[in-house]
Amino acid sequence: MRLLNFKFSVLMFLLLIGYFDGVSQINMIKIDDKIRAKEISDMKFGMFICWSFSTFSGQEWTPTEGKDASYFKATGCNTDQWCKVAKDAGMGYILFLTKHHDGFCLWDTKTTEKKVTNSPLGIDVLAKLRKSCDKYGIKLALYFSEGDWTFPGAIFSKDGGKDPEMKKSQLKELLTNYGPIEYIWFDHAQGEGGLSHEETDKWVAQFQPNCLPGYNHGTPAGRIRLGEMGGPSAIDDFSGAGYNKQAAGYKGYIAAEFTYPILPKHKGGAMWFYSLPLHDQLCMPAKDIYRDYVGAVKYGNIFSLDVGPDYHGQIRAIDIKTLRKVGKYIRREARLPVTQSK
Repeated sequence: MRLLNFKFSVLMFLLLIGYFDGVSQINMIKIDDKIRAKEISDMKFGMFICWSFSTFSGQEWTPTEGKDASYFKATGCNTDQWCKVAKDAGMGYILFLTKHHDGFCLWDTKTTEKKVTNSPLGIDVLAKLRKSCDKYGIKLALYFSEGDWTFPGAIFSKDGGKDPEMKKSQLKELLTNYGPIEYIWFDHAQGEGGLSHEETDKWVAQFQPNCLPGYNHGTPAGRIRLGEMGGPSAIDDFSGAGYNKQAAGYKGYIAAEFTYPILPKHKGGAMWFYSLPLHDQLCMPAKDIYRDYVGAVKYGNIFSLDVGPDYHGQIRAIDIKTLRKVGKYIRREARLPVTQSK
């Protein structure tokens, strides 16, 4: 009987900490900050996937009024390809856009009809991505716009309105239905959605105590310092925080991230989303991406490189070629080109 009780206790413990039969489970025991910081830092390099209405509008921000789920005209969704390319590039995680300011949800939410499962694609993209991440040994983080132009009081490009209960409901779905989430990249560009950052931190911790909330600006909060259009820097050196100037002086961070698009500056279309075929040959050089990877590793940062899938849910050929080269640099399978002195 004692042996039986011991085996049962071990089984319950394994289920609780999230390791059983290879299934991704949520660990409800909070990990020590130093250990968790090291786990995040060890991810090093990841792929930020931006894919939504703006892929089809040719604009960075897409007005939501008059558009239902059918506006998302994707004809395919190759999450295995995303993860394979990430793996080949030496990436440890994918940061996935779940909802932009337009309110269109890339998961099968119960909170709105403006969701991907009502689009012609008809697939819960986040659920499919979770399976692909597990298949390729890639960890998963999420992007979530706090402000939402479908919320009461919202004004396109000026104010994301307020609906704290909707924000809470959507986050609960994301944090309870899709396995362990490493961190959430909260976009404050259109406000906090009626739920303060302090309240948001507590709400996230209730469902996943080891998921790190982070905010690209607004009231400093969370546990990971975000760096939209930032770069490598020590966690207490805010020069790498990009637009997140308000982070300076905040003491709650245990990790630091920075992100920018693989698309270089160009005229027309979007930067964070694939939008126009005329840009299909534009891409950051592999050597520049690798340089920032080295900087991220030096300072213990994580580097989220934005790569936007096209209309068919595929990563561009030029991005694949570039990222494979970055992966070869990381694995020392190729040498960086020698710069000729003048």
